[in-house]
Amino acid sequence: MPKTNPSDDARFVSRLTRETLALILAGGRGSRLHELTTWRAKPALYFGGKYRIIDFPLSNCLNSGIRRMGVLTQYKAHSLIRHLVAGWSWFQAGAGSKEFCEILPASQRVGGEWYRGTADAVYQNLDIVRTHDPRYVLILSGDHIYKMDYGPFLAAHAEKEADMTICCIEMPLDEAAGQFGVMTVDETGRIIGFDEKPEHPNPIPGKPDLCLASMGNYIFNTEFLFEQVIKDADTPGTQHDFGRNVIPSIIADYQVYAYAFRDPDTDEQAYWRDVGTVQAFWEANMELVSVSPQLNLYDQRWPVFTHQVQAPPAKFVFDDSERRGEAIQSMVSGGCIVSGAHVKKSLLFSGSRVLSYSTVNDSLVLPEVTIGQNCRISRTIIDRGTNIPDGTVIGEDHDADRERGFRVTSTGLTLVTPDMLGQHLHYTR
Repeated sequence: MPKTNPSDDARFVSRLTRETLALILAGGRGSRLHELTTWRAKPALYFGGKYRIIDFPLSNCLNSGIRRMGVLTQYKAHSLIRHLVAGWSWFQAGAGSKEFCEILPASQRVGGEWYRGTADAVYQNLDIVRTHDPRYVLILSGDHIYKMDYGPFLAAHAEKEADMTICCIEMPLDEAAGQFGVMTVDETGRIIGFDEKPEHPNPIPGKPDLCLASMGNYIFNTEFLFEQVIKDADTPGTQHDFGRNVIPSIIADYQVYAYAFRDPDTDEQAYWRDVGTVQAFWEANMELVSVSPQLNLYDQRWPVFTHQVQAPPAKFVFDDSERRGEAIQSMVSGGCIVSGAHVKKSLLFSGSRVLSYSTVNDSLVLPEVTIGQNCRISRTIIDRGTNIPDGTVIGEDHDADRERGFRVTSTGLTLVTPDMLGQHLHYTR
């Protein structure tokens, strides 16, 4: 599509974003996160001290100029819905608004089924999509951490006159195997092969150790989307899934293209994390305490929005030689108190407390945790609301941790939840 100057580029992208409805698929269970998602959906899991995972795709939409959004929820969605109401209800301007964030639970408007797959989740909400009458539908995974301007993604889709465009990243073969959809493209970027979670992914020509992995982010022309999800709903034996069913069925006959997600400043592989395991969740959080992390949460040009807990500033108290409140190379959120304790290379989420003579190293302390006196915590994730008794040692003796009912991963991380300590809380937080 011809454009004459940069201002034309901006107007072109702006028009595309205004004509787009974003649907965020946020019903994921996240079973590989074990007890962290026993009582909450993966997109509701905490991240980065004060955020939830769902905040990242929603913030990407706002920063990209896409201001019509629907969040499709299903699995144990109460905490997710509470967060969306508390943190995103300001983004409602009344009936007929062109700016909104709607919550779309599996309400069985079509038939009597819950969402049976990603394509079925969209199919069951076609009446709502029609009401908003978008030109494009941007379908996003709600459980990944990244910052992305969706405007160029839409522009590439429009310029190629595609029916569907899939956002992808280059990924090592061993990381993608059995975990992600993998595509093969021709020299124009058109997708000529798509395998959902293959055990042996096809490598990129000239890059034998890498493949093109789907991020689970798609752009559809709206009418084409309608046709395909209705066709899928009428097809017997389908899993009603975009990766398993819809995409493989359309690549031979329609214009389906790949869009490479790259850093706009360096043209290198952009930051993107699937925090779908306990190890990946810990690593992605721990990256944030480095001096210059790849994910810059302090970038005022691309803010990450969330529900802001009304809490006082973090506080560090006592300054004796054996009892000094301090945090080194760490992130400490609002409402936290480090009282005569030592915290290093860790994240304290909102409202947590570490009491005197305790040490916390290489750990994630989720909201409203209290760590008692004389505790030693190392390489541990402590779930929300846990009360760690005085004198507790976690992360030093893995056999002892297992005997107490804590989960210890193959990489030596320990996961502690209130239930493991017999502290039965209201788990929908």
